[in-house]
Amino acid sequence: MEVFIDLLQWPAMVVTVLAAWLIGSLKPRRRTVGFWCFLLSNLLWVIWGWHAEAWALITLQVCLALMNIRGVKKNDHDAAEAETSPGT
Repeated sequence: MEVFIDLLQWPAMVVTVLAAWLIGSLKPRRRTVGFWCFLLSNLLWVIWGWHAEAWALITLQVCLALMNIRGVKKNDHDAAEAETSPGT
């Protein structure tokens, strides 16, 4: 089990990079997927951080998760607004 958790940092890193790439999209749907990927990466980093006793990393991930939740809500609101505004 310990080896598995040690290796968890690699998928956490890959999901984080994927999320950052998706957030850069001009399409709201892709940005939403990016925020959800960031939330998954936050969870993976917290699990790894707990195992490594990396308390600052865990605190950072909780703060980033709160910002990512805000990003999901704001992106969904902006996407819905764009769909209902005239001229789109």
